Parts: sequence; C-alpha cells; structure tokens
Amino acid sequence: MFSGYFISIEGGEGAGKTSAIRMIENDLQHKGHTVISTREPGGIPIAEQIRNVILDTSNTEMDARTEALLYAAARRQHLTQKVIPSLQAGSVVLCDRFVDSSLAYQGYARGLGMDEVWRINEFAIEGAMPNLTLWLDVSPEVGLSRIHADGNRELNRLDLEKQEFHQKVQEGYRKLLIQFPDRIVRIDADGDIQSIHTRIKDVLDERMNRLSNTNYTKL
Repeated sequence: MFSGYFISIEGGEGAGKTSAIRMIENDLQHKGHTVISTREPGGIPIAEQIRNVILDTSNTEMDARTEALLYAAARRQHLTQKVIPSLQAGSVVLCDRFVDSSLAYQGYARGLGMDEVWRINEFAIEGAMPNLTLWLDVSPEVGLSRIHADGNRELNRLDLEKQEFHQKVQEGYRKLLIQFPDRIVRIDADGDIQSIHTRIKDVLDERMNRLSNTNYTKL
C-alpha cells in the first residue's frame, strides 16, 4: 500500500506535457503537497541511458519489439528506484508518460498488439499503475506544428515518424480511454495553454479529493 498519489500525464508528440506538469507541480505544492516530477523513459541515470538509446535519431533500424522491451526495462528501474519510494514516502508523483504510452505507441501504432505489450509491462511493474492519468489529446497536425516551431525542444526518433503513425497513436489512446474511463481523463490539448491548464486544475480538484490510496488500476 502506498500513501502517496501517482499521476501520469500522457499524450502524443507536441501535446504540451512538460508545460502541464510544471503547472500541476506548482499548483499542488501551493496546496501543501510534496511533489516529485519525473519522466519516462528516464528519471534516473540507468533509465536515462536507455532513453538515449531509444530516442537516438540514428537508431532508425531499431526493431519494434526491441523498442518495447527497452521501454519496459527503463520503466522497471525507474519505478523501483524512484516512483515507488516516493509514493511510500507520501509524495505526489507526476510522471511524464507511463505504461499507456507503450500500449499506444508500440502496442497499437507499431502493431505489436496492446495485449502483448501489456504482458511485457505487467512483468515490469507488478501491478503499480497510476491513480489518475491525464491524457492530453492533441491532433497530430497541431502537435507536430508545435514541435517544428519550438527550437529548444529535444528532437527524438519518434518525431521523425510520418503523420500516419501519430494518428495511430491518437487512436490507441482513444481505445485506452474507452477501456479505462475511471482512471484516464481526456484533456483537449488543441487549444491555448491557459484553457488546457484550467481544465487540468478542475480535474485535479475533483479527482484528488476522492482518490483512494489503494485504488491502483490493473489491466
């Protein structure tokens, strides 16, 4: 049993997750919460090394199954070394991506199968799923245009995929929303930042008051 809250933030490329996490962190800290912000893949040295391999733009020959396994490996180390200890200490953990990303990207968009990718991750996470997942739903056109306009953003291998791939990612997230409506909340991320952040704050105000410390979702 964990005494903290686990919140993941999901979305396609250019959804604005980094900005949203920064806003959520500030808002929750002002309300007296201890907040740990982290990301996947990454968050700790070992997982960051795996991230460099996964997202290296020169690794265009990477097999889809290899990609899925690397994500799961990074996730396992990150979970045991950072996420779970933070939850046990009573912190709110904000994670930029978690298992849903693997299900949408590798499971659905890469065509590996969401059930197959889930089985890999089920072994890795041992049932530790977020209490709440905020899906920033951005259309591929809007998301990719934001990426190209942001000269400071990290360009990664996924940014090189064709628009059809990102459309499949969005479809994958839609399927997850239907499957897990109690855990996943859709946020329309096509609009301006202020509207997006206002919607997120409303959701957090509503959901965190009724989240149970033992309400961990399993597929």
